[in-house]
Amino acid sequence: MLDITTFIMVCINAVYFIIPAYIANLSGLAFGGTTPVDFGRKFPDGRRIIGDGVTWKGLIFGTITGTLVGAITAISFGSIVLGHNASTGTLIIGIEGVLIWDPIYGLILGFLLSFGALLGDAVGSFIKRRLRIDRGRPAPILDQLDFIAGALILASLYTVITHEYVIIIAVLTFILHIISNIVAYLLGLKDVWY
Repeated sequence: MLDITTFIMVCINAVYFIIPAYIANLSGLAFGGTTPVDFGRKFPDGRRIIGDGVTWKGLIFGTITGTLVGAITAISFGSIVLGHNASTGTLIIGIEGVLIWDPIYGLILGFLLSFGALLGDAVGSFIKRRLRIDRGRPAPILDQLDFIAGALILASLYTVITHEYVIIIAVLTFILHIISNIVAYLLGLKDVWY
């Protein structure tokens, strides 16, 4: 059982680990626009494959930005790892993490988290279109966690992420996503609170 101080540190470490995915997701929105990834094509069901919300510009700039953040944080603050599996060469991400300063690890992990986040968001949009949910309409849980699922799945190809970290990242992301949307709505940056 974790005491409150340890739990808070674990939560901070989890956010620190996933920050390239957060930055990529935000950058994808900020730099978005222009050509959609699906080029306006429709799926056999007659609806758009993904929709206008996922663009090539957002995908490229979001991935680049998140990748750079991954490298910069690894150089500046280190990467949080639980251990190293010598037989596979993978680093293990988890609760009792230690810091390593490895810009190549940070660059690769930053790329996988960033590209995975944007890929997860695109898959989420694809699923919403199949469920006949229009762009901008809510899809609870899917809206909050699609990008995190994509980020963690791709990152797990390079490093091992403990189930505790996955749970903490999912819960924190869900809460942060709702809070940030409410704040954006109150500031007039979004038309809806979700």
